[in-house]
Amino acid sequence: MNALKYLGILILLIGVVILTVPTIVGQSSNTFLLVGLTTIIVGFFAHIILNKKIE
Repeated sequence: MNALKYLGILILLIGVVILTVPTIVGQSSNTFLLVGLTTIIVGFFAHIILNKKIE
């Protein structure tokens, strides 16, 4: 159950990778930006909700 505590941070980091890779490659489109932003927001709220549920 303690591993769920870091699930929100993991989702957030996946969103950062989604935003970083197309920028490095040079192919940033609105789809990548929208998916990356959505993933970061979901990770942020998942981190808050899971930390409240675990404690």
